Amino acid sequence: MNICPKCGLSQELCVCETIAKEEQHISVRAVKRRFGKLTTVIEGIDQKDINIKDLAKNLKSKLACGGTVKEGKIELQGDHVSKVKEELGKMGFTHIK
Repeated sequence: MNICPKCGLSQELCVCETIAKEEQHISVRAVKRRFGKLTTVIEGIDQKDINIKDLAKNLKSKLACGGTVKEGKIELQGDHVSKVKEELGKMGFTHIK
């Protein structure tokens, strides 16, 4: 049986990721880029607790858009602010503005 090094519980009962998601203060906003293109920027995610690349991959597939991870921020192509907030809420994040 594998035991989590952070909380000491078995991997099946580990709540570290759930607690980490609830503690995040995430900011979601739309930014206008060159040539009038809109980009949705998600910032404030602590990379030590949450795998930001997996999160970006999930959001890109759910929203059917392209995107990248740069300097600790997720950038998605297009204006998806309301949809991103809804999806992050479903994933267990609570502090989203």
